[in-house]
Amino acid sequence: MSSTTTVRGEPLILDFDAMPTIGDIVRYHARRCPDAVAMSFEGRETSWAALDAGSDRVASALAAAGCKAGDRVAFVGKGTDEVFELMFGVAKIGAVLVPVQWRLAFDEVQQILDDAQVTSLFVGSDQFDKLDRLRRVVPRTGQLITMESRDGWTDYRRWRDAASAGVVANRVDPAAVALQLYTSGTTGHPKGAMLSHRNLLSGRREGMRARMDWNEWLEGDVNLVALPVGHIGGIGWAIVGFFNGARSIIQREFIPSQVLDAIEHQGVSRLFVVPTALQMLLLQPRVRQIDYSGLRHILYGASPIALDLLREATEVFGCGFCQQYGMTETCGTIVYLPPQDHDPAGNARMRAAGIPMPGVEIRIVDAETREPLPNGQVGEVETRSVANMVGYWNNSYATAHTVSADGWLRTGDAGYLDDDGYLYIHDRFKDMIVSGAENIYPAEVENAIYGHPAVQEVAVIGVPDGKWGEAVKAIVVPRPGMSPDPQDIIAFARTRIAAFKAPKSIEFVKELPRGPSGKILRRVLREPYWAGRERRVN
Repeated sequence: MSSTTTVRGEPLILDFDAMPTIGDIVRYHARRCPDAVAMSFEGRETSWAALDAGSDRVASALAAAGCKAGDRVAFVGKGTDEVFELMFGVAKIGAVLVPVQWRLAFDEVQQILDDAQVTSLFVGSDQFDKLDRLRRVVPRTGQLITMESRDGWTDYRRWRDAASAGVVANRVDPAAVALQLYTSGTTGHPKGAMLSHRNLLSGRREGMRARMDWNEWLEGDVNLVALPVGHIGGIGWAIVGFFNGARSIIQREFIPSQVLDAIEHQGVSRLFVVPTALQMLLLQPRVRQIDYSGLRHILYGASPIALDLLREATEVFGCGFCQQYGMTETCGTIVYLPPQDHDPAGNARMRAAGIPMPGVEIRIVDAETREPLPNGQVGEVETRSVANMVGYWNNSYATAHTVSADGWLRTGDAGYLDDDGYLYIHDRFKDMIVSGAENIYPAEVENAIYGHPAVQEVAVIGVPDGKWGEAVKAIVVPRPGMSPDPQDIIAFARTRIAAFKAPKSIEFVKELPRGPSGKILRRVLREPYWAGRERRVN
């Protein structure tokens, strides 16, 4: 299958069927436009030919170290161009990349590395303070590579360039796992969602067949990649840009001033953000002084956009906006709200998550019986498509609980469909909190708080927050005779989990509400904070 896109009358023809695996992406574009820039990072530009050759060397170096198909290769750190070269090299030998969120606490990183049983570990410069501990955590790895120079450690470029320059001949099955992304769990233990090459790419082909304006990548498009590579919103968005042959601007992290610089000076035409990040951009002093004529679309996800924020963003950026709904287990977007449904004056559909992507099925079922429900009735959202994950790594129980035998994946979200097929998210069946697009489970935070000498019991909920969408709040029953300091509890939690997961506020109560079985009633705790709101998500 091929697709033709044009800008200023110049056609660009891409054969998407020539790219069934992640490794094939860079091979294909290196043949098509070898000298074109594939990615830029802090002033360093890499052509498609150089990216293809560099990733071949990475594949050779991994193979020489004993890495084989199916082995897990981990990266911990912020985004760089070399991370994506590593991604393509790992894919070319059929191994699995495990990118780890750089914001996690060391204990959380350790848990993921242990669970994934990684055979090689690559570490970004922002994690150099953890090098000694990381080496002890993964003693079975034949190698630990630093992505930038560090005395006494093996440097990525020297390691890569010492390898053979020959083309790797491994044949990779599109059904094989390519990425393993860790999601938090209701038990507090992260689960490795296994995403195959087919999961990640086949749905993209379906999207291009539909020829939706917001999803159409044109000749000369420049893609901004600034979200964490440990998230599907970061690495998944990067893959989409590479797949469509765009030039990608890679940034270590989302820093508003640097994002505006890239738009102003590097011609960024497309980017994916979370609403909180969009708000941060609008707070920049010079945001109204920049020429945005080259900016075509801003895609956003993780939460609906506030109408006032949309009005201001539309006025300032003057481009199309498209909401994205999905999850790690679905390789990201499965539902979209197109630009034409974004009315600054407000309309009913602005409350919707949107309509299914091509090839994606959405249904609403009874949470108990799992029977489908009619339009307009609230139930649990389920989805079925080629983008649904292979399963959870070494966790058949969680896989079976999440994905049915006939392929329907439980999202854990409560919602309903209208008669036009638009999905509306009403609430969450699971207790997950979404704060600044980060998924946080109460059990993780509760486990971190338990153990504080002044805490007898704790329950964690999400409450509305103007900046982050939702904020983590801990409801604590103190130990008898003790009067703990809220900031002390928050500081204690931060020593055990990432700072973004720690509670932003503490409330003390004499007892927690419980049901007949003794289960804590989080809905009762949440009610005072969400009363009067149509949706119990923000």
